[in-house]
Amino acid sequence: MARFRRKMWITLLLFLLFVFGVMMGLKTLRPEGVGFVDGVGLELLPHLRYRTDPSNRKSNIPSAEKPAESGTLPRNSKMEGLHSMTRVPTSDENLDHFPAVNYDLHAFYYSWYGNQQFDGKYIHWNHPLVPHWDPKIASSYPKGRHNPPEDISSNFYPELGAYSSRDPAVLNAHMKQFQAAAIGVLALSWYPPGLFDENGEPTDSLVPVILEAAHKYQLKVTFHIEPYEGRENSLYNNLKYIIDKYGSHPAFYRRKTHTGRSLPMFYIYDSYLTSPGSWANLFSKSGSNSVRNTQYDALFIALIVEEKHKNEILQAGFDGMYTYFATNGFSHGSSHQNWQTIKDFCDSNNLMFIPSVGPGYIDTSIRAWNNHNTRNRVNGKYYETAFSTALLVRPEIITITSFNEWHEGTQIEKAVPKKSSQIVYLDYLPHKPGIYLELTRKWAEKFRKEKEQWLM
Repeated sequence: MARFRRKMWITLLLFLLFVFGVMMGLKTLRPEGVGFVDGVGLELLPHLRYRTDPSNRKSNIPSAEKPAESGTLPRNSKMEGLHSMTRVPTSDENLDHFPAVNYDLHAFYYSWYGNQQFDGKYIHWNHPLVPHWDPKIASSYPKGRHNPPEDISSNFYPELGAYSSRDPAVLNAHMKQFQAAAIGVLALSWYPPGLFDENGEPTDSLVPVILEAAHKYQLKVTFHIEPYEGRENSLYNNLKYIIDKYGSHPAFYRRKTHTGRSLPMFYIYDSYLTSPGSWANLFSKSGSNSVRNTQYDALFIALIVEEKHKNEILQAGFDGMYTYFATNGFSHGSSHQNWQTIKDFCDSNNLMFIPSVGPGYIDTSIRAWNNHNTRNRVNGKYYETAFSTALLVRPEIITITSFNEWHEGTQIEKAVPKKSSQIVYLDYLPHKPGIYLELTRKWAEKFRKEKEQWLM
């Protein structure tokens, strides 16, 4: 009898563990009814995006030395990691023959990574842990920064290793992956010359190299304008700089409008930080510093986070709105259940609605306290659900968050299994490193075919 009772308890325990595992895997596939104020509030936004506060933008103008980082990470590996050289990628056989790319599919791309070989130091891979804004909560989590190349600021590990965005071999590999995924446009994170995010270095000098690399694979480059101090006042000059310097390159993205004009496109990240009235000076036809009907006119796409941003974006004179965040349920804009309503509003006001899809979200390597915003990839199902929902609203363009934002675990770039004595990284198993490129290619073709039907 005792043996029977023991077997019964063991069976019950295994069953409960199985149910728990299934529930944890499925609960983040598509959270229904999750609003912006559920679990996450407005107070999180300035901390969720470490590049949000424009007053923290850095310049390459000489200044006082930065204070040394204190504390160490419990995840730091004690292994002697001297592998700063770019890894030789393993190629997936079924990605050797590339389809035509879809220029209505854009992916957010980041060129802020650096390593010792090409930059003399690690950049962004050694991102510090971001403390919680509540000191009481912050005291419960580790402090310090990561120690590449074994310990990087991501929950996943790139197939290319802790690479430099300045490495020509890396750029070539990235463009090849873009083409393999049938993504036609990379939306390049951009700061003006001399400015950069608080954990990076200036990257504008890389733009000509990126344009050349993209052109080799018949890709186009558009610009994702990051927040920086005084952006609303200097954006006209910065747009002029971009168009004058890069606008004649064959890889510079332009989109044909319904009026027949071929215009550049700019995504304006954290556009809500500036008042609609200030933006209207630039984007309305009657604005005091208007770009409309000038050689610097373009399609300007604002970020929608809260529901009220719809009307503010309209008042500001933007041409459309995008959702960016890959966390379904985090914001009003990123919640799949709101996309049809936002699309209807845009259709009624001659605006473009550009939903952003992502493969998942996890940023606990830099925000250890933010696990409640994690969205499990569910072996690609989360990504495919997002694509499927996006197609239901019949958008002109779909954006992907992201190609390589490794800190937030939204990347579709190839990742590999990796572990050390103290770290075990997430990976794409049981699938190959290129699974998200393959899924993207599948949905790029589906998007193309369905769009042909919409236009008939």
